[in-house]
Amino acid sequence: MLGTIRKALMPSSKDSLAKTFSRLGWIGFWIQLAIGTIPVFFAVYALIFGRSGGAGTRSSSLLVDYLTIAGLIALVFTTIWSYRYTRLGARIADPSQRPSEFAVQRVAWIGVAASAIGILFSMLVMLFEVVQLLIYFLRAPQAGVPVIQTAGRGQDSWISAADMVNLLVLNLTLFGELTILIFSIWLLFRSMIASAEYPNAGREEQ
Repeated sequence: MLGTIRKALMPSSKDSLAKTFSRLGWIGFWIQLAIGTIPVFFAVYALIFGRSGGAGTRSSSLLVDYLTIAGLIALVFTTIWSYRYTRLGARIADPSQRPSEFAVQRVAWIGVAASAIGILFSMLVMLFEVVQLLIYFLRAPQAGVPVIQTAGRGQDSWISAADMVNLLVLNLTLFGELTILIFSIWLLFRSMIASAEYPNAGREEQ
């Protein structure tokens, strides 16, 4: 059974690696561009309007802010890297500009590492956000009210729909980064086996 699955997943040596890089690169680029505009929009909105309306809202820690910024930077990097996959696919298709197998694998490895780091940042932010929301819920009367408001020292703080939107954005960002991680792992796997451009790839180890 494992042999049958391996044969189904194993691409043919006549398959084009250039087309694989170009196709997955464009898919990953547009997915991240579509998803990336959502957290960027909310980040700009919070930066512009959060100062005037920030009194009385649930405050966030500096660690969460830093992790959020780091996650957005990782998302921007992987988006640019997905576009680089398309350019690398064009170079692989041209025999005069074709890079070495090691160079192709290195690009895929960087994509794997960058997307994994982005996933780590998103998961940490989600963990801190959920823990903070849980603390607010535990402090409130356990009556199942849809809007929870607690009194702090001298001012009120509350949990609103914006907090749920923030978690939704984090989930979308995590989905985009996970997609690129899968694409990068697949491209790395494809670059290690024989293809139309690199017919001898992977045979040295056998």
